Amino acid sequence: MRHSEVTLDDKYLLEDGRAFITGVQALIRVLLDRKRLDRKAGLNTAGFLSGYRGSPLGGLDQQAARLNKLLTAHDVVFKEGLNEDLAATAVWGSQQANLFPGATHDGVFGMWYGKAPGVDRTGDVFKHANFAGSFPTGGVLAVAGDDHACKSSTLPSQSEFAFQDFEMPVLSPADVQEVLDYGLMGIAMSRFTGLWTGMIALADTMDSGVTIDVSLDRHRIITPENFPLPPGGLGIRLKDQPMEKERRLRLHKIPAALAFARANHIDRVVLGSSHVRVGKARLGIVCQGQAYKDVLEAFTAMGMTLQEAADLGVSIYKVGMPWPLEPLGIRAFAAGLETLMVIEHKRGLIEPQARAALYDLPAQARPRIIGKTDEHHHPLLSELGSLSVAEIALAIYDRLPDGPHMERARAYLDRVSAAGVAAVSLAADQARKPFFCSGCPHNTSTKLPEGSRALAGIGCHYMAGFNDPSTDLNTHMGGEGLTWVGAAPFTTEKHVFQNLGDGTYNHSGSLAIRAAIAAKANITYKLLFNDAVAMTGGQKAESGFTPAQITRQLASEGVTKTVIVVDELERYAEVKDLAPGVEVFPRSELMTVQKMLRDTSGTTVLLYDQTCATEKRRRRKRGTMAKATQRVFINPLVCEGCGDCSVKSNCVSVEPLDTEFGRKRKINQSSCNQDYSCVEGFCPSFITLEGAEGAQSKKAPAALTADSTPLPEFEPLTGVRKILFTGVGGTGVTTVASILAMAAHIDGRSGSVVDMTGLAQKGGSVFSHVKIGETEDTVVGGRVPAASTDVLIACDLLVAASPEGLSLYAKDRTRAFGNSDFAPTADFVTSRDVKFDSSAMARRVKGATKSFDACPAQHLAESQFGDAIFANMIMVGFAWQRGVIPLSSRALYRAIKLNGVEADANLQAFELGRRIAHDPSAAGPKVEAVATPETMSL
Repeated sequence: MRHSEVTLDDKYLLEDGRAFITGVQALIRVLLDRKRLDRKAGLNTAGFLSGYRGSPLGGLDQQAARLNKLLTAHDVVFKEGLNEDLAATAVWGSQQANLFPGATHDGVFGMWYGKAPGVDRTGDVFKHANFAGSFPTGGVLAVAGDDHACKSSTLPSQSEFAFQDFEMPVLSPADVQEVLDYGLMGIAMSRFTGLWTGMIALADTMDSGVTIDVSLDRHRIITPENFPLPPGGLGIRLKDQPMEKERRLRLHKIPAALAFARANHIDRVVLGSSHVRVGKARLGIVCQGQAYKDVLEAFTAMGMTLQEAADLGVSIYKVGMPWPLEPLGIRAFAAGLETLMVIEHKRGLIEPQARAALYDLPAQARPRIIGKTDEHHHPLLSELGSLSVAEIALAIYDRLPDGPHMERARAYLDRVSAAGVAAVSLAADQARKPFFCSGCPHNTSTKLPEGSRALAGIGCHYMAGFNDPSTDLNTHMGGEGLTWVGAAPFTTEKHVFQNLGDGTYNHSGSLAIRAAIAAKANITYKLLFNDAVAMTGGQKAESGFTPAQITRQLASEGVTKTVIVVDELERYAEVKDLAPGVEVFPRSELMTVQKMLRDTSGTTVLLYDQTCATEKRRRRKRGTMAKATQRVFINPLVCEGCGDCSVKSNCVSVEPLDTEFGRKRKINQSSCNQDYSCVEGFCPSFITLEGAEGAQSKKAPAALTADSTPLPEFEPLTGVRKILFTGVGGTGVTTVASILAMAAHIDGRSGSVVDMTGLAQKGGSVFSHVKIGETEDTVVGGRVPAASTDVLIACDLLVAASPEGLSLYAKDRTRAFGNSDFAPTADFVTSRDVKFDSSAMARRVKGATKSFDACPAQHLAESQFGDAIFANMIMVGFAWQRGVIPLSSRALYRAIKLNGVEADANLQAFELGRRIAHDPSAAGPKVEAVATPETMSL
């Protein structure tokens, strides 16, 4: 145990040993370690970081901004990109610094980051910069954020093919350790080859936290010897001619990348002939990145060790650089195999290259190659969505020889099949859909006058199309409104609205407005100024333009008319620098203003000024914004349940309250962001209290200590304990999951967490996958596969009862712990009579699991702490007391304190959960046992 030694700074400052770190943080570590390694080698280099945010890289710029002092101390400069292609151009410039007099360093290593659509729009820059080359003591790593399953994107993505088209080598890390290792390897490759190096980032690596080796001396990168270089080398140079660039790239740079990959064993045999005890290797599996981890998980799920797989004639070749595929390594691996199975997510990139590399082998030495299709050319491994561990396991199982292992493997596949049946038969008929946050400006700003329609775009307002049939047909980022330019000449429709966020306006949307003006389009841009890029974490837009500045820009562009609609009209009382003719209206006049603009010819703009509700909440907590002084309540004796408050506010904090007099309404004080738009409802039941604060009980938080409840008897841990959290976005589920993984690190165990959130930060479904290994060396990481959950902590029962959740449980192994208090879904905003039945959800989960224990966590959190946010930690304490979380209380205490947010209250919440698990009567009458559903036979 090393409870007191671990700090949050370890991930960046340790130069020897192990640290708990996320994938995004590992990218920052790449820059720091590159500087450290260069310094040890006698080089005085600097670093340059630029890009544009987007999941799964949405938090990279925030990390860099927080670490500005540390980065500066390591000569790393961070410049936020206005958009992806301009950021890439700036990174290109970092490679030019040493071509002219006045350079202050021996070279500059650069890192670009961006989401897959940003890779697409940056193609012109990538091609030019890659042809031009990198500096020999600089180098560039371009990190592309992909979303295979389209969890938080407008399209599923796979950037390897884009990098292939740009002729940039691409690395595919399988886990967080390889994010660090390949990041450093990629910059070194760029230095040697003169190419830019691409690297793939997935949510499974970026949104994952795990303990890795951060020792500097583990990075022993080899520069290939005796590689023939053309005159002047491979790096960037002055007066370079286009055809010479092409010649050097095709004849020298790409071969240099292959030589570098070969020398550094980027592609390697993980399981090969040296492991095979009986007979010869007959099935060779080739995989890269996430697919490699899934293959290992598939064998584990089938109850097989790698040595047992080798005894069956299985070998595994892990590809770290999927393009260009190094041919000598794959040929050596494939020699003598009967079948070569290429396992890849999405479209096949390695498979066609493997076929080409093995084509001229003698027939007796050339294996049959399968992957996207099987031996009979029938579909095998889908290129749609994302492959599951179960799909991979089944494909492998069908090609294994008979033996005792088959019974274990078949048992797993049977569990998967049973879980699939449960996912269909037991799934809830409701879903936890993402929706605008409480008090979000979009709740009001996206509303339309009758007879109008709006076009969607990129940003939170994209969700307006989920429930409002009058908003539809999104475009890519920066193209907002231009689809109407193409449609308008061919329809009798005269006008449309186009939603546009201030982040997109700064990124590229201002050009779309310019184009609409040039085309003389009759369109109104509803430009939301919410003072934050809310979809990716609340960052400030790079330009820092004020609404007044934007009005003057729009006027100079030639907009016919601009008006401002604002939530607090008094904020504009002293504003004197608006463009001439700009009028300011309160948001209560939104419909009138929209009708006026609809009837105005030309391109008009409605600038809606209201701060992002989530960011407003953050600023109030940090003390950078004055706290709201009023609290709104609804008197249930007066409320008639008409729902006009929901109609007016569109707010999820207006919740149902079922009473003996029928359904009423209440305000959820924990989630309310004090927007007050609900008060606009035509209703006398609303009460506004000045200076009111959330009530907090004084009896529980001060009374409980670690000794208040007897220690539990822990279930012995052998191998890996797989724990699944289900919850609602924005309620802290991912935080408590990360605390468990950090506690495992503190305890000297291996621990990992992967958060699958998508749009969950907007109230959608959250799944956090936690794995705790028996020892520090136990391999953990990745999501919990189908039918493999050991412990379910259902902070939200509706998410737990979803098809995705039910597919992860096993009737013979999953112990479930559920929050019996049900949070209403966003459906209540649009359907006032929708019913919610937490008991039914609990019965569904119980029907799919080995055992189920309920805890009224939200009720306890609100009554004892005045805030439902503590319900998640109560659930952790509840499950821990039942002995299923193999972590010491000291490690959990330390991890909670390291997290730093409301540490004392969270410790008390943990202890309260323990107490309720030990003595359910301590919770009062809210604790309810869930009855086993009666089974009837026909």
